[in-house]
Amino acid sequence: MTALAGTFGITNSGLELAVNLVILFLVVIWLALVYWTYADARRRIADPMLIGCATVASLFPFVGTIIYMIVRPPEFLDDVRERELEMQAAEARLAQLGYQLCPHCDYEVEKDFLRCPSCMRKLKDPCIACGRPLDPSWKICPFCEAEVSAAAPAPRRARRRRDGSAEPAGTAETGTQPYTT
Repeated sequence: MTALAGTFGITNSGLELAVNLVILFLVVIWLALVYWTYADARRRIADPMLIGCATVASLFPFVGTIIYMIVRPPEFLDDVRERELEMQAAEARLAQLGYQLCPHCDYEVEKDFLRCPSCMRKLKDPCIACGRPLDPSWKICPFCEAEVSAAAPAPRRARRRRDGSAEPAGTAETGTQPYTT
């Protein structure tokens, strides 16, 4: 018994070489998966702690990488940033074209609309002198230089009745019926 028994007790040198090559191949694949998990996590996850956790999880041969592939974020950080930039650019283009969104229903409205065509809510007040739309923060009309009167108080929001239906503003206190179209 001067010679050591081969791997797994295999005495045939050709078979032992094949088994050793398969083991070497599996170890190389495992190490490559650990590196791939680390590199992929760096491209998809911003938190260094989570990147480290994903890499440590992949140290469990093959199973850790499979679990990481199931729970990893679906898109790369660069793609998320690019999409956000595209959204900002699209919003800037819409703003340049004079389009804005209604603050009540998010319908596209132009900057000179007095009312939203979708929800019919008042967006701006017209100038008393020239009729052009005025921003509520303006103190003077930039078109005709007429002074803007003090801003009217903001309309009250509808209150909820006990039965769950909305009660229009002004009807409870005054007993008047709201104007509907």
